[in-house]
Amino acid sequence: MADQPDRNDPCHCGSGKKYKNCCLDKNDSPLKSNLQIAGLAVAVIIGLLILGMTLFGGEDTPDCPPGSNWSVTHQHCH
Repeated sequence: MADQPDRNDPCHCGSGKKYKNCCLDKNDSPLKSNLQIAGLAVAVIIGLLILGMTLFGGEDTPDCPPGSNWSVTHQHCH
């Protein structure tokens, strides 16, 4: 397999441009794109975990003093 041309070599695609002005970004983009997709996936998973903890966590009622009960509606002891 041929090595990647240097930045200032003529581009291997035949455009007549220097490699740095033609295909350099195209050849580097798959790794960059994969890293961006992985980062986005991690951000979505973390967001879903936080959302789930917000919606379904906190079911426990706090301890109220004797003779009073926790009001779910008012979010304090009565």
